[in-house]
Amino acid sequence: MAGTRAAGRENGTGRHRTLPAWLALAPLVLSPLAGCSDGGGQDGSGKPPRAVNAATLVNTSDVANADPAKPFTVTAKPGDKITDVTLKGPSGTVVAGALDSDGHGWHSTAPLAPATHYTARIAAADDKGARGETTADVSTKPADRLLTAALGPDLGRDVYGVGEPLTVQLSQPVTDPAARRQVEQGLTVFSQPAVTGAWHWVDDKNLHFRPQQYWPANASVRLTFDTQGRQIGTDGTYGGAPSRVAFHTGDRVEALVDASTDELTFKRNGEVVNTIPVTTGKPGFDTRNGIKVVLGQEREVQMSSETIGIAKGSSEAYDLKVEWATRVTWSGEYVHAAPWSVNSQGVENVSHGCTGMSTDNAEWFFQQTRVGDIVQVVNSKGHTMEPFGNGFGDWNLDWADWVKGSALGKEISTTSPTPVAAATATLRPQV
Repeated sequence: MAGTRAAGRENGTGRHRTLPAWLALAPLVLSPLAGCSDGGGQDGSGKPPRAVNAATLVNTSDVANADPAKPFTVTAKPGDKITDVTLKGPSGTVVAGALDSDGHGWHSTAPLAPATHYTARIAAADDKGARGETTADVSTKPADRLLTAALGPDLGRDVYGVGEPLTVQLSQPVTDPAARRQVEQGLTVFSQPAVTGAWHWVDDKNLHFRPQQYWPANASVRLTFDTQGRQIGTDGTYGGAPSRVAFHTGDRVEALVDASTDELTFKRNGEVVNTIPVTTGKPGFDTRNGIKVVLGQEREVQMSSETIGIAKGSSEAYDLKVEWATRVTWSGEYVHAAPWSVNSQGVENVSHGCTGMSTDNAEWFFQQTRVGDIVQVVNSKGHTMEPFGNGFGDWNLDWADWVKGSALGKEISTTSPTPVAAATATLRPQV
């Protein structure tokens, strides 16, 4: 019985033909299917209906270099009828379609993929009740542009801190609001346990996802992007190859740096583990306030004042080899060993913006943290960490403003219908 078929999406390499539609229809003359017969002939004699060459009864839309943005259609000639159409892609999945109420036509209702070959099996009946089937090969033209996405975190780690956002970098800009909604609809976030989160467009090519609160400790997280074969917007862009990233979170690690007391309070899963005397940025070089996310760690790094605009030879110039450096901004803010300022640590702020501590304390901090952990600075006279562009300041936007940055304008509740294998979030040994 004709009607809507199960939706499917097809992929593959298109085969282009230049034959006119009526020549591409291969005649397949068959007796009617038992399921379509009521057991009696058209004239009530009990004989099955006559067979007919169905290729003579129907016309199709373009079958070579077809536009994937348009439905594939089959139309019966005057007086004849379409009784059934099955459109399949290279993997054999049926493309959904619908028969017109008068039986005179059929059209696909699910999107076609670009550069893909399909086969249509068409059943039709003439005005005298004779029935038959025919086939048509359909090839869609390649997309003008394919949209793919690089997903993050992409540092090759299995375990990240609870502050690590999910990131998407698109292969080309997306500016149309409707197209942005389609992009978000193609993104799926799974997590165990489930959280409430939302997407936020950073710019035309980048968007981030974060929960309303930090990720739960020891959670499983997975992000997929799949718009393959689907039209994105109206400029000839289609979804390209899908992508996926997965990771686990470790313990909830938070370091609170108080620039007024020159003290760092280190908490793991809500419990204070250590309190460390520190020094932060002096006047004119005040450390940024706000929530930052650990971006990376370097056992040793060369720090030069010229990289932050301080001229070589000036009274503020420096060029130092620094140990146990935990980076929190791309512009060069670290938590690191500063043995030259031990006498000021816990007393006053003398750095050029970093959080300095003794070598032993810096090594301990380095060993106890990982990429994605939280470092929050309070009571500094500096400005607040920017949300984007200098690291992950995502958590400095309040939740209402974050959700406004979503093209769909709504929160998402993450779910995980299939279990994500647990990873062991091994703690680093304390030093």
